Amino acid sequence: MKKTLITLVAFLMIQSVFAQQSGRFRMGMDLGPAIPKGGGIGVLLNLEPKINVSDNMNVGVRFGAAGLAKDVTYYDITEDYEGEVSANFSVAGTFDYYFNNGGSNFAPFIGAGIGYYGLSSVEINSDDFDGPDNFEDLEASFKWAPMVRAGIELGKFRMGAEYNFVGPSDLQNSNGEVIGEAINQYFGFTFGFYVGGGRWRGL
Repeated sequence: MKKTLITLVAFLMIQSVFAQQSGRFRMGMDLGPAIPKGGGIGVLLNLEPKINVSDNMNVGVRFGAAGLAKDVTYYDITEDYEGEVSANFSVAGTFDYYFNNGGSNFAPFIGAGIGYYGLSSVEINSDDFDGPDNFEDLEASFKWAPMVRAGIELGKFRMGAEYNFVGPSDLQNSNGEVIGEAINQYFGFTFGFYVGGGRWRGL
């Protein structure tokens, strides 16, 4: 019995030294390219405070911004136009699970979240477009949407991929008429780091 108790205490001490520490706060920042569904290119930036709910799980709030050039469909015209969105902002609750037993500073993870996306006004890039005068100032809506991601952490550095399932938004002219839609789903590659929150491997 005494030997078993000593073994258990030793195991818990090793975990506290080598694993991510439960109850600790982390602050992460990720930056990378974003690819809208259907083509285009953009850039995203995420800031994410978290708390470790266990040695291999954490929850957080992601504050994100993404600037995208993406397809816009105008209902009265058969062809698509490339639209530019100056910035989309989102606030999402997140959860990450890490496949790490405390023996290495290499930690693969998977995660998911759900958030509220604010989609800014859209400007249409078409020199030969012959439409209403107010077509270049279109308002887009707000959306609730899920997000999934996966990646790795190596020490304090982090690399991942994420997909944001933001539904299409109606485009309205200044008279409030729905005259088209914008595709808002996008895929992102992220590179970043975090501070605080313990470490995956002791010194």
